Amino acid sequence: MTPVERFRELLSIPTVSRSDPAETDDAAFERFHAALERLYPRVHERLEREVVAGRSLLYRWVGTSPGSPLVLLAHQDVVPVDGQEWQHPPFAADVVGEGSDATIHARGAIDDKGALVAILEAVEGALAEGVTARTDVWLAFGHDEETRGTGAQAIAALLAERGIRPSLVLDEGGAVVEGAVPGVAAPTAMIGVAERGVATFDLVTREAGGHASTPPRLPATARLARAIDRLRRRPFPRRLVPPVRAMLATAAPHAREPLATLFRRTAVSGPALTAALSRLGPETNALVRTTAVVTRLEGSAGENVLATSARASVNVRLLTGDTLSDAAVHLRRAVADPLVDIELRHGSDPSPVSPWRGEPWRRLSRAVTETLGADTVPLPYLQLGASDSRFYTDLTDAVYRFAPFHLTRAERDALHAPDERIRVDVWLRGIRFYRALLES
Repeated sequence: MTPVERFRELLSIPTVSRSDPAETDDAAFERFHAALERLYPRVHERLEREVVAGRSLLYRWVGTSPGSPLVLLAHQDVVPVDGQEWQHPPFAADVVGEGSDATIHARGAIDDKGALVAILEAVEGALAEGVTARTDVWLAFGHDEETRGTGAQAIAALLAERGIRPSLVLDEGGAVVEGAVPGVAAPTAMIGVAERGVATFDLVTREAGGHASTPPRLPATARLARAIDRLRRRPFPRRLVPPVRAMLATAAPHAREPLATLFRRTAVSGPALTAALSRLGPETNALVRTTAVVTRLEGSAGENVLATSARASVNVRLLTGDTLSDAAVHLRRAVADPLVDIELRHGSDPSPVSPWRGEPWRRLSRAVTETLGADTVPLPYLQLGASDSRFYTDLTDAVYRFAPFHLTRAERDALHAPDERIRVDVWLRGIRFYRALLES
């Protein structure tokens, strides 16, 4: 079989994780594990393999010296496709087009089986060619990154218990993109040196209830709606945090004037840059402020019954330097209603910031320019979403978030949406990136 045929077979297995673990199809994960063992025989003959937390997989490629290991992360699970309309069946892994236009359409093509399978292809190929690992290489494939991340937490705890101190941890994250930084024409490899914290707060209003034919002046649902609108109109303040300053400073030599000067002199230009970035679009706005958005609403169980309680779930993504308590204070001030309760359901503070200088960064940068294009500019980046890597920051300060795929705007927009896809030649280049990193 070819690498693409192996990739398509693994994409066809619907390893969907759901918020309620009881609704997850265990048999799909069992089929996925069996397929991995069959498709990558050398990996399973030469590497030590453990199953952690029921479905997560941990492999160890024993090195010839006792130096600090490399840890490569990916996750097996994908998000559901419930209610989405796809041009091609989401688990058929159809190849559409020919030559450089050939594209694989499938849930998980980018998030995150693209990275998982590319890693295995790189290791299997290295083993076939007799390559030996200089230091240990660990492959850690969680099973529930899209929901709770318990697999990654368990693996990280296991490595900590064994005293493993990696030289470099790499997970999914940014990609090779164009137009991400204003004024920079070259493709940029957006390597996450930190990620925002993530939390869910609930706004809750309560009332006595009763028949909908005789509503009070301000029912619980209306009070909740007012609170939601107040929150929308009072966003978190803008700030230019260290990872974003580093991104701009690194991009400055590749930017046109006057932006190059502005990027170099953020101590002076910071307020103007934060204001501009907040208006350029959702992604750049999320680089300069903590964001909060209501994602779920709950009210009465009946159409003609007043809600005794109404609830809105607020997804909060915390900017570097903000905390869960800071977010709670802002929500309280924004809502400005003592009759609206604010409850933290779950959350975590932002990750520490990994260095964008030093040997781990140079290893990543070299692998980028050697395999993804000599004109590609590696940039430190603030990862906007949460990943399994946040559980590994106690093991090392060299935790990075980057998937080695050159993605268009439309391809990035398809993550967690209909028609997720990846171009075949882009995915094959990703294999070369992981191979270069293994041999660096």
